[in-house]
Amino acid sequence: MTKRSRLSALFNRKRVPHPTGGGIATRGAPNSESGANGVPASSSPSGSASDPVGTLDVALAHAARLLEKDLGLAAEQASEVLRAVPGHPQARLILGTAHRLSGQTGAALAVLEPLAREQPRSAAVSLELGIALGEAGRGADAVAALRHAGQLKPDLPDAWRLLADHLDVVGDARGAEHARALYLKAATKDPRLLEPAVALVENNLAPAEALLRAHLKQYPSDIAALRMLAEVAARLRRYPDAEMLLARCLELAPNFAPARFNYALVLYRQAKSAEALPQIERLVASDKQNPSYRNLKAAVLATLGDYSASLDIYEAVLKEYPAQAKVWMSYGHALKTARRQSDSIAAYRKALLIQPTLGEVYWSLANLKTFRFTDADVTTMRAALGRDDLTTDDRLHFEFALGKALEDAASYEESFARYAAGNAIRREHHSYNADENTAYVRRSKALYTPDFFAQRAGAGASAPDPIFILGLPRAGSTLLEQILASHSLVEGTMELPDIPAIARELAGRTAKDAELRYPEALSELTHAELRDLGERYLTGTRIQRKGAAPFFIDKMPNNCLHVGLIHLILPNAKIIDARRHPLGCCFSGFKQHFARGQNFSYGLHDIGRYYRDYVELMAHFDAVLPGRVHRVFYERVIEDTEREVRRLLAFCGLPFEAQCLHFYENNRAVRTASSEQVRQPIFHEGVDHWRHYEAWLGPLKEALGPVYECYPEAPSLSGGTTTS
Repeated sequence: MTKRSRLSALFNRKRVPHPTGGGIATRGAPNSESGANGVPASSSPSGSASDPVGTLDVALAHAARLLEKDLGLAAEQASEVLRAVPGHPQARLILGTAHRLSGQTGAALAVLEPLAREQPRSAAVSLELGIALGEAGRGADAVAALRHAGQLKPDLPDAWRLLADHLDVVGDARGAEHARALYLKAATKDPRLLEPAVALVENNLAPAEALLRAHLKQYPSDIAALRMLAEVAARLRRYPDAEMLLARCLELAPNFAPARFNYALVLYRQAKSAEALPQIERLVASDKQNPSYRNLKAAVLATLGDYSASLDIYEAVLKEYPAQAKVWMSYGHALKTARRQSDSIAAYRKALLIQPTLGEVYWSLANLKTFRFTDADVTTMRAALGRDDLTTDDRLHFEFALGKALEDAASYEESFARYAAGNAIRREHHSYNADENTAYVRRSKALYTPDFFAQRAGAGASAPDPIFILGLPRAGSTLLEQILASHSLVEGTMELPDIPAIARELAGRTAKDAELRYPEALSELTHAELRDLGERYLTGTRIQRKGAAPFFIDKMPNNCLHVGLIHLILPNAKIIDARRHPLGCCFSGFKQHFARGQNFSYGLHDIGRYYRDYVELMAHFDAVLPGRVHRVFYERVIEDTEREVRRLLAFCGLPFEAQCLHFYENNRAVRTASSEQVRQPIFHEGVDHWRHYEAWLGPLKEALGPVYECYPEAPSLSGGTTTS
């Protein structure tokens, strides 16, 4: 979007009123004598060109029209008016607008800031000032001006839209969501959409969805309604639905920038960063100063491994928003991943100076694993948890962070209580059905027989590039990744979302057929279709590969549920199962606050059930695909690192390289919770750390059953054990 096009209301394609109105009072003229536009009322009914007032109106209208055609002439015309009528508010507003649109932000502010002080009730002046302040990098001042404009004139769409953009970049997601809802309400002139717009503002999602769906049945190409329905879907976390609606919206209106931003955001939230990047880059190219666009681009680049570019964007944003705690926190996340730990800690501390009750920052420090809180930090966290105005999100982060601080202080009983409290909060908002997962394992075992795989021999893409490391989170997969990524022929990436995305697509494709769910849907795919899925995976992950190494690692732990899919579409890929003692692994997951995707970890019984199901499924693949999966036990890596590293490299068909034993010297970026731990040599202290909490792990032991008793072997169906 160009600077000039900011004068357009993108939602309904109508022009924002020229700055010849908006409640400007003429200096020195009582309101009772002012016309509708805030200029003195004409003393002649004709308002002819010979009248001084009529001439002034004509001159101002001409200057406003010139903003569309020639900014230099618009400024000249406004200056002529000011020579004749010094200090005229509307002429000054036009002059300031002309300066801003021509890129003279400093000159614009020199006009607009004193005008805003003189005209505090003018929404038009506050809006123009807010835009100029944003372009000048004064983000906090821009937020205040735009909010004031919206409060003065609630039906001013651009005020709410631009305010939402600024609130996005400072991390005020709720505020941005509310501002964007007000934008939708203000920009929607169709009375048929007014009711769902009001419902959106009030977050009444069910009636909003019903009204919008009814409307779209009659008017399926209404881009306003499509975007509003996508907003409903996104708030309900139905991201695939939102993606589909926004794609249709952009198909109808490719230049609809707010819809494209929502589309990029929905893609990013589904871990489709490669697809989100061109969308956000297109937006940034059209509006380089837009804070929301830049913030999202920084986040997308970080997930794609371009940490240097991501950090550059955050640093630029912080120059404009130096007092925004959440921006400092995001910057700290990026610094941590880029292996700049001391700078990361400094950024987190800066965030806490600005907003001491931002619980996520304390958890971010705790999540460094090697960081130790001070006594003052612990006192601050206890005080924060004693407040009754703490948000739910901040409270759960403080619970997890305080749990880690107390663990480091060997106060294990209270530490466990804090972890349990944090998990209880998380569980309220993220449901998980252990029975569904168990049923999925049973169905997978029924489908994946030796005959099933024999009939599909030779299918899939033949490339041997991927090395999958899977299992449960906190089982040592990051350590194995760091070891392998230290080899000259292997590149480490991150937890790639591509395999789960393919599984979701297959499940969605057959959702209407209860008898043909995933993984059963795989039985309907031809050899060519399986090969196409494999090629799609290779193409989709290529953006994550920054070097020329022939092999790369995908360490998404949840891929343990998709071993059958991986084998069918990538038969020559290597699959490594990272396994750790069930009590150590499960409790480590329980005390870890995962941002998303591990809903089974918020209860000891659920995580025990999940571990048991995982062991059963992997034992099945050992039986039907002997030797296909290489298992690495964390405890054995700790006991005899070189032996396990040599076995691992041999399985991958890689020659031994000594630097794999010095993995902690590898400078690569690591995005997972173990990032700082794998930058140190092997240590033994953590292997049995779970024993400090054993007194409270009864529900976990019960859920694990024979899996706990038999470890490291796996229970057999007959009640014995199978050798791992």
